[in-house]
Amino acid sequence: MRTRIFGARVIDPRSGLDLVTDLYLQTGKIVAIGQAPAEFVVEQQIDAHGLVAAPGLVDLSVALREPGFSRKGNIASETLAAAVGGVTSLCCPPQTQPVLDTPAVAELVLDRARAAGHAKVYPIGALSKNLAGEQLAELVALRDAGCVAFGDGLHSFSNNRTLCRALEYAATFDLTVILHAQDRDLAEGGLAHEGATATFLGLPGIPETAETLALARALLLVEQSGVRAHFSQLTSARGAQLIAQAQARGLPVTADVALYQLILTDEALSEFSSLYHVQPPLRSRADRDGLRAAVKSGVISAIASHHQPHERDAKLAPFGATEPGISSVELLLPLALSLVQDGLLDLPTLLARLSSGPAQALRLDAGSLAIGSPADLVLFDLAASTLAGETWHSKGANCPFIGHCLPGAVRYTLLDGHISYQA
Repeated sequence: MRTRIFGARVIDPRSGLDLVTDLYLQTGKIVAIGQAPAEFVVEQQIDAHGLVAAPGLVDLSVALREPGFSRKGNIASETLAAAVGGVTSLCCPPQTQPVLDTPAVAELVLDRARAAGHAKVYPIGALSKNLAGEQLAELVALRDAGCVAFGDGLHSFSNNRTLCRALEYAATFDLTVILHAQDRDLAEGGLAHEGATATFLGLPGIPETAETLALARALLLVEQSGVRAHFSQLTSARGAQLIAQAQARGLPVTADVALYQLILTDEALSEFSSLYHVQPPLRSRADRDGLRAAVKSGVISAIASHHQPHERDAKLAPFGATEPGISSVELLLPLALSLVQDGLLDLPTLLARLSSGPAQALRLDAGSLAIGSPADLVLFDLAASTLAGETWHSKGANCPFIGHCLPGAVRYTLLDGHISYQA
């Protein structure tokens, strides 16, 4: 399909492009910007006057819940929700049932994602067999099956020697490892950030040190092994400082933050709403401000939804007995635009943290509007607004932002030049 998108404000953070112009798409690629190529016959036109055209968002953590947890979500429902949020490429973590630690599971995920056709899915393989932190998974076989990186989530290696050997092995094959910095012993039994709010509510706390201790250990092992590492779900200002220091020393490390950590603090727990129960926990205002500064400077180069849909019953028990996680990928772009509305980031910087930044962190072919790049785009209206929850496509409605009026509205999401979502 030969498509012309005309009249849009085109923003490509990777190249610095920001002007009102036309885009031309053919055979799933961007073939021209501004002037139509020779002999280009338009078969489809999209009038984008008043809209912003940007690279499709790249989300580094979207739990698709399939296979194994169909009551919470599935690949079709959650990739559609992602497209509604402006996402064209997403990474799914290995916490499935069975665990994503064999090529067969990776191939199943990829086959079903292609059949759904809503977004490109990049599996994250398990670093250890069954996420047990004891034996290394078949990393090379998983890479060959389509896994783009490897991690165990919050299931940490208890043995430093085993973790070190795993990182050295990954470095040998130039594989990217995703690390979640939370010390298992310090976090055990905790439900909230250890501070005044947790004390007032009588909730067991998880100290900031649970992150910084694990992060310091991991950075030393990254330095020793030479592995390319991405740190996911940072929650503390001190953690962001440690990443900045590591980058200044030349270590090959990148980091992301959950979007809700840039908006919420532990004060949201004041009414014991299980919708704010997340792991790692929401932290203090000072931590939120430190994370915002790190995102603005580029120390944290990616903002992710860390989408975790749950069935209704998973959030109905008393706070401590509920399952942690927020369903948020469907609102990724409008929620993120609130950071622009509040003057915390300018629009090109925000789009960089949502597209080119995450794509570069995991070396994905995404996040760019350069000629020859995949025609994965989002067209959105800055002047409009989104009523969160007015329509809902994810199987998980465990979202504290439902009912909020958010800035901006996604009008089209295009995947390889084809419309995967239209408002």
